[in-house]
Amino acid sequence: MAKSRIPVTNAVVSTNVGLFIWMNLAGFDRTSIHFVISRQFLDQGEWYRLISCGFVHFGVVHVAMNMLLAFQLGQMLELESGSVRLFLLYFFSLLGGSIGAVLVSPEAITGGASGAVFGLMAAAVIGFRRQGGNPMRSGIGLTFVINLLLTLAIPGISIGGHFGGAIVGALGGLLLYRATPFS
Repeated sequence: MAKSRIPVTNAVVSTNVGLFIWMNLAGFDRTSIHFVISRQFLDQGEWYRLISCGFVHFGVVHVAMNMLLAFQLGQMLELESGSVRLFLLYFFSLLGGSIGAVLVSPEAITGGASGAVFGLMAAAVIGFRRQGGNPMRSGIGLTFVINLLLTLAIPGISIGGHFGGAIVGALGGLLLYRATPFS
């Protein structure tokens, strides 16, 4: 069997989709899931939720859109910069998104991989730019702008989660793509 060139991307997508299917088959819903985040859970010492919330999705469209972008961006970034860098970028963007969600909307019940995905988008935009490319010509820039506008326009979307992940991803892009060739 051939070794995958994108093991982190494959693990992220398969874990998120697998957990979504399992949670739906097991009868979990938005209010009964024990992995989402809000300030009340952190106040109770449930810090694991800063990570676990990134693997809980509230519907087929939610998980499908996040995993479509996670796969496309993850594949591109992992092939360009390696599995370890992608793992670190994804993990810290997820964490930044979780912290942003709690800071901006502490009472909201929040879940999803959007913070991590926004981090990947921001890192890709920074990576293209730092290597002399125009992210708006690659498609990644327009995707990022559209997603930022949707974040602000659609009620119920975690603004703090999306922007928190994007900020961490942009910082990661500045660190990771300084000397890395990026096509």
